[in-house]
Amino acid sequence: MGQEAAQPVIETDNRPQQQPRYNVVLWNDEDHTYEYVIHMLKELFGFNIDQGFKLATKVDNNGRAICLTTTLEHAEFKRDQIHAYGKDELIANCQGSMYATIEPVD
Repeated sequence: MGQEAAQPVIETDNRPQQQPRYNVVLWNDEDHTYEYVIHMLKELFGFNIDQGFKLATKVDNNGRAICLTTTLEHAEFKRDQIHAYGKDELIANCQGSMYATIEPVD
């Protein structure tokens, strides 16, 4: 009788693939107060006052800061919330919301 050929063992990875990650980046401007930034971060991201102050300081000192790292869909949603948040009522000539972008995590 003939010999049967050995079948190769194929290993499969059944683990779910992690979605690519994206940063929500808040950009500095001279059109919003620390109070506005802290309040916005509290409402939109759940930051406490200390976390909000630290991020507001980072934006002010570095020109930008990462608010959140998440999936693309959630990052787009949070960016859009920042853009829709409204103007800073403490600044008479404020033109509107802060500017935010999303970028892929390296």
